[in-house]
Amino acid sequence: MTMPRVVVAEDDVLLREGLASLLERSGFTVVGQAGDAAGLLKLTREHEPDLVLVDVRMPPTHTAEGLEAARIIRQELPDVGILVLSAHADVDHAMELLVSGRSIGYLLKSRVADVGEFLDALRRIARGGSVVEPAIVQELVEARHRNDPLAALSAREREVLSLMAEGRSNSGIARRLWVTEGTVEKHVRSVLAKLDLPETTDDHRRVLAVLTYLDNR
Repeated sequence: MTMPRVVVAEDDVLLREGLASLLERSGFTVVGQAGDAAGLLKLTREHEPDLVLVDVRMPPTHTAEGLEAARIIRQELPDVGILVLSAHADVDHAMELLVSGRSIGYLLKSRVADVGEFLDALRRIARGGSVVEPAIVQELVEARHRNDPLAALSAREREVLSLMAEGRSNSGIARRLWVTEGTVEKHVRSVLAKLDLPETTDDHRRVLAVLTYLDNR
């Protein structure tokens, strides 16, 4: 089996050397090391490695030079795997990178301390997979929960709303769920209240509830 060829880009010399040494001992071939984004791009274009390992913040401004270099590499050499390392979990940076396709990853630098997990992530990316920092996943889940108007509904209320979305009347929902029509009416009132839909004299709120459900499934 061919050993994955890697370029390591990190401005901290000790960390860069340590990563390169770890990779070499673990079955990877380090074909180049860079201390800035320009050096990373030069080495990547020259060697076309299987994988690049890059820090988000690099000289000269230490903002997002590594991320910008990763974008360029993805455009010019889409088959090169990319693992971006960051000191802090940044959802916007991570999502911008991860939507670019396969063989991509975003991890916190602290993840390197778990050598087995870190090496497994690199191998998965080299094989075409994607790796996402668990803290990013958790933040996205929490954000979706915060922004999801259906989150306040109980399981039964969601079930009633889904049947409303199918166009069923209260009596039709009652027959489907084997409950009384009065029970369904209570669930519907609760759904409308939790979705913060104002009282009206017609069925407009019911339509708005269905639209909310369809938009947030």
